[in-house]
Amino acid sequence: MAGKPRYKPPTEDRLIKSALHYLERYATSAANLRKVLERKVMKACMSLDLEPANYSDQIDAVVEKCVQTGLVNDKTYAETKTAGLRRRGGSTRKIEAQLAAKGVDKTTIQTVLAQDENSDEDAARIFARRRRLGPFRTTPARDDRREKDLAALCRAGFSYDIARKVIDGSEDD
Repeated sequence: MAGKPRYKPPTEDRLIKSALHYLERYATSAANLRKVLERKVMKACMSLDLEPANYSDQIDAVVEKCVQTGLVNDKTYAETKTAGLRRRGGSTRKIEAQLAAKGVDKTTIQTVLAQDENSDEDAARIFARRRRLGPFRTTPARDDRREKDLAALCRAGFSYDIARKVIDGSEDD
């Protein structure tokens, strides 16, 4: 059994160290930090034949400490994630889906998106420029690829009207 990792029983101190180690590398929401710690406890419990439900109070305490000290802030996380996704051409739908997947509540998501200054149309232009769609296409066969370009923008979460406006527009728009 030389290849198997050796786990130690989860304690609050170990969970705090794990949380701090994770937070040094990644920004996250409270719900996502809870999932990370639950996975860690689950692996240790499976290896040591322990009951994972016995450690849920410790996980809650560690997440609460991280929230109280300001290491985890869902609103700040949502704002930075939204700004990053908008810079890369993320649609409102994509931003909502990614934040919800990380455990950010709907009211926080709606608040952050209401404060966002960028429109979906601007994000669609950025997305089209990055993917070289429509007016940003380097090949002259722009009309032949129109439907595929529209589909790519729609799959990225943009409405058909915005996709059509961007694909049929010019680079200067």
